[in-house]
Amino acid sequence: MSVKAFELVPAVGREQVMGDKVRINIECIECCGNHLYLGTNDCFIHHFLLEEHTKAKGKLAYNAQKLLHKYLGLKKPVLELKATSALERLIVLCDSTITVVNMVTLEPVPTGGIKLKSVTAFCINENPVTGDPFCVEIAVVSARRRAVQICLVYEDRVQMVKEVTTSEQPCALSLDGYFICLALSTQYMILNYNTGASQELFPYNCEERRPIVKRIGREEFLLAAPGGLGMFANAEGISQRAPVSWSENVIAAAVCFPYVVALDEGFVTVHSMLDQQLKQTLSFRDGHLLQDFEGKVVLASTKAVYILVPLPLERQIQDLLASHRVEEAMTLTEAAQRNIPKEKYQKLHKRILQQAGFIHFGQLRFLEAKEHFRKGQLDVRELISLYPLLLPASSSFTRCHPPLHEFADLNHLTQGDKEKVQHFKRFLISYLHEVRSCDSANGCREDVDTALLKLYAETGHESLLDLLASDNACLLADSAPWLEKHHKYFALGLLYHYNSQDSAALQMWIKIVNGDLQDSTRTDLFEYIVDFLIFCSNPDLVWRHADWALQKDQKIGVHIFTRRPVSEDKMGRLNPDDVITYLQKHKQALLLYLEHLVLEKKLQKEKYHTDLAVLYVDQVLSLTSQPSATNEQLSATRQKLQRLLKESSLYQVRLLLSKIQDSELLLAERATLHGKLEEHDKALHILVHQLKDSPAAEEYCSWASGSQDQVYRQNLFHQLLSIYLDPDVPGGPQTIAAVDLLNRHAEDFDAVRVLELLPGEWSLPLLRPFLCGTVRASVHARYTSQVAVRLARAENIQLKHDRLKYRGGPIVVSEKKGCRLCHNTFSEPDCVCLPGGTPVHIHCVTKKAQVLPAERPQESAHYSNHT
Repeated sequence: MSVKAFELVPAVGREQVMGDKVRINIECIECCGNHLYLGTNDCFIHHFLLEEHTKAKGKLAYNAQKLLHKYLGLKKPVLELKATSALERLIVLCDSTITVVNMVTLEPVPTGGIKLKSVTAFCINENPVTGDPFCVEIAVVSARRRAVQICLVYEDRVQMVKEVTTSEQPCALSLDGYFICLALSTQYMILNYNTGASQELFPYNCEERRPIVKRIGREEFLLAAPGGLGMFANAEGISQRAPVSWSENVIAAAVCFPYVVALDEGFVTVHSMLDQQLKQTLSFRDGHLLQDFEGKVVLASTKAVYILVPLPLERQIQDLLASHRVEEAMTLTEAAQRNIPKEKYQKLHKRILQQAGFIHFGQLRFLEAKEHFRKGQLDVRELISLYPLLLPASSSFTRCHPPLHEFADLNHLTQGDKEKVQHFKRFLISYLHEVRSCDSANGCREDVDTALLKLYAETGHESLLDLLASDNACLLADSAPWLEKHHKYFALGLLYHYNSQDSAALQMWIKIVNGDLQDSTRTDLFEYIVDFLIFCSNPDLVWRHADWALQKDQKIGVHIFTRRPVSEDKMGRLNPDDVITYLQKHKQALLLYLEHLVLEKKLQKEKYHTDLAVLYVDQVLSLTSQPSATNEQLSATRQKLQRLLKESSLYQVRLLLSKIQDSELLLAERATLHGKLEEHDKALHILVHQLKDSPAAEEYCSWASGSQDQVYRQNLFHQLLSIYLDPDVPGGPQTIAAVDLLNRHAEDFDAVRVLELLPGEWSLPLLRPFLCGTVRASVHARYTSQVAVRLARAENIQLKHDRLKYRGGPIVVSEKKGCRLCHNTFSEPDCVCLPGGTPVHIHCVTKKAQVLPAERPQESAHYSNHT
């Protein structure tokens, strides 16, 4: 695949070299800076000064000014020229002899030391090992013997330092450090002249074709191999690069990284060292010489000289990108790193990656595009700007110049193909989502989030709500109209909420629930609004919208008050009394709220308990008057009322009693209220005679005496027994109920009192369970009391023993004996004995205990024992 890497520019014309002499041919060339030296077949050296200048359209041109020419006087062609700028010398091979001339005057310079004659070839060591800047190392091939001589060329002498023999006559060579790469008669080899080690490379017939041995870098050489290949070899004889495929008739080669330039009889070919592909072909007839000098490639025919001017790598890369050859462009870019300053390369590399990403993007190769955008650190707004109307109107972004791509916008890119448009939008959604999660969106977060919101809304993407519910930078002014346009009213409410406009958010959601706006995003939007108000910290907003929620559904709407979290902020708290007042017109909600206060939060306030009980009573009375009310509803409400009446002690008993006094349905509740007033006879009368519910009467006795002592409990059960046995009530005594009561609750009766109450005609077998239980309880109580008495006696004996154990001998106190603490004598027998039996005054010990509280426990432990 072709790319224009070089331009062929004339440097020295035919008339400047030969004038009017037809038979003059160029034999060798050398270039040092802007100085060009030519060796001709008539034994002349020509010296030119090359001046660069730029023509129209930025093209480079050369003017060659001839400074001097010099005849060497040997009548032989000048075969090789090598310049040494440090010595200002030119090493010349002519008539098999190496001579040294001055670079400026071209006059021969006398040199001492050895004379280098019978030389067929030589080369300069471009990686010298001597370290002397005023010395040039050269390797010389002698025609008289199979050997390579290593010589040092000084300003005034030539010195041979080593001679290395070879198995065959060398034809060409190149030198790098201690390594000589040789083309022998039949093969190539690498030779270390310092150690004598050698490595054969591959066969080559020098008689058939001219060998090429070219140093291309540190310890690396380019060789012409059989089959039209350019082989690379390092000092170890290993090829670390794939070979270049060039013509079978290549006569010369040069390297200008990353290219290998080859010359054959009719063409100059340019090959990449990176992918070994042919990149450019230039027609060039009568090509004779091709050499590179410090990045400058010089090409010569027998009559004229040309410069192969490399195009800037940036231009080559741009040409490759323009041809959509992304991989080649990236390869060339990475190779250019060695020739470009670090900062400039980093900037170039990022731009090339971005351009490559847009090329892949246009080809719908989104994975590759995303990777190049990521590595190139693309300003994501370059991508967003391709999508019409996605960037906010307030964005100050302008596209990069020169542009990174050739697209006007998405419409130009897709040409109206709706399927492609969707592909591009899905890619942008994916890419923006990744950008948001990393730091690459810094500085343009508003543009990214706003664009993402618009894409989500337009495509109906499920992540729209996640975006708005999380931390985001969506611009309200741009996003709100877009959401309205696409009927995303619930999302618009979320956007208002995120921007602290809760009132606007609630109004939007209420319109959806009321049917004024159509949005099916959430089927449970009413519950969502209630939850929103539950956690709303603005009481005014709660009061303003709670009525709407209660009108919709009192059972759910009251959650605004019952599920409200405890707020540490006083501004966010709701006073229960205010809530109760607010709920007066919503009876069901009021009932649920009072249940929350009394049964869940356990608030001990008489008003709440009374109001709840009254509501229960009203609800029961209301249900009894409704033909449609079911027994289950009535039973459930009565159970709630009965539970409250029994468990609570804070409501107004007489108020409730007055409300249900005339109700024949709420007799059990009346009995409970009489019990709260300690009117057990009335309560039991209702249960036994009006309700005729013996189990309820027994349960009442257990409940009413639950927090009382055993005597109170016995009196209550005896009262119930007396009612059962009362002969004056209609229907006479309830013998069966009385027997069952005694047999089930034998432990709650005083047997003596019971026997006094029972009629004499009752048979003992009828009361056998009661009597057995009573006797068993009495015997158990007797034995238990006996055990307790004996345990108490044992404990008393143990205490007496301990007292005797700790009591010491007699303590003698007299008027002559003094207190150890104050040293005063005793005037009375009362004293305290310190450990060791020493008596002291009581008041002295008290003072000491106040001063030294830490000693108090030890001393007080002996007061009772030694006083």
